[in-house]
Amino acid sequence: MSSELLSVLEYMEKEKGIGRADMISAITNSIHNAAQKGVHAGQELRIEIDPRSGNMKAWSLLMVTDSVGDPEKEIHIENARKINPDIQLGEILEKPIDPSYLGRIAAQTAKQAILQKIREFERERVFDDFKDQIGDIVSGVIHRRDRSDLIVDLGKTEALLPRRERIPRENFNPGDRIRALLLKIETGNRGPSLVLSRSSLSFVRRLLDLEVTEISDGTVVIERMSREPGYRTKICVNTTDPKVDPVGACVGARGSRVKSIVRELGGEKIDIIRYYPDIKDQLVEALSPAVPRNIEIDEKNHRIGFEIAEDDLSVTIGKGGMNAKLTSQLLGWKLDIRREESANVTIDQQKQTAAKNLVESIGVKPQTAMRLVEMGFTTPAAFEGARIEDLMDMGFSEEESQTIISRIETE
Repeated sequence: MSSELLSVLEYMEKEKGIGRADMISAITNSIHNAAQKGVHAGQELRIEIDPRSGNMKAWSLLMVTDSVGDPEKEIHIENARKINPDIQLGEILEKPIDPSYLGRIAAQTAKQAILQKIREFERERVFDDFKDQIGDIVSGVIHRRDRSDLIVDLGKTEALLPRRERIPRENFNPGDRIRALLLKIETGNRGPSLVLSRSSLSFVRRLLDLEVTEISDGTVVIERMSREPGYRTKICVNTTDPKVDPVGACVGARGSRVKSIVRELGGEKIDIIRYYPDIKDQLVEALSPAVPRNIEIDEKNHRIGFEIAEDDLSVTIGKGGMNAKLTSQLLGWKLDIRREESANVTIDQQKQTAAKNLVESIGVKPQTAMRLVEMGFTTPAAFEGARIEDLMDMGFSEEESQTIISRIETE
């Protein structure tokens, strides 16, 4: 028994980082509780384990009396003095017992309790080790799949990378190395659970912190960001030092810094632009090389309306309206994008013409067509790659979104 206990203590101390004193306390308490439910039911026991040798000793605690009423808890003084000649009435005698007599059932029960205690120690240690790393990037190896989620081995423990936190179309196999953001630590009945993310906007921010020294030292500041995981990330940067080009610092020599991040994100495009406090200047910078014309600022409704040349319209809107959506999120303003027309055509006339074309081409109601035009969907081609969820994000109901997409697909 001593060699087994000693090996357990040494293993837990070296491999799991659990202190020997804590393990001894857990083991003695477990054996004590198990024994009191087994052959030593009703008795008071004291159990000790030598931390160096692993030897275990046990005693039965008995009250010394001159009349024994409960032999499980009391002992006659004459019998007591055979063990300890100096014992007196009313004192507690510690009667040595053979640890092996604690019983097979007690030992089995203790083993389960010990394993439970070990798990508790490990969980507490996991929380202590990782609580200060929330929001940081951690590295690990894909261990296995759990349905659509991935279990990642971080060395000291495992973490969960849910499907919703992965980059779309990203594929990993067991054994692949992976980096991800430690998003949060969830506490449940099974203890703390580490949740990772690669789709979070913060993941890209932390990659920039690690790759761009000017960001980590505060010379370059990330003012705004927007992201559609797997498609594109837009980043607006500023500088606290007029001598430093914030965009050039992030891109790096021959694009080395940004290319490193693009590779980590599986080819996701990254647009880095300079920050301007004036919203018009920021809009022009965000849409470059396209040039917005006839810009109208609606401060009350926080909207910006502008025209884009026919040749630049599809790029400005992007596949499924995604580029326009990300630009809107980056600026924090809603965008009304219109095709540039001749000077004698008013903006309202342009909207009416675009809405009429949508009614005729995809058969939606005039009110719905006008709403779509307001959102930048001025032609059927602008819907390429659009999803039901995208339209719902823009305020359309699920039924309306399904109808629009189905009509576009049959067009």
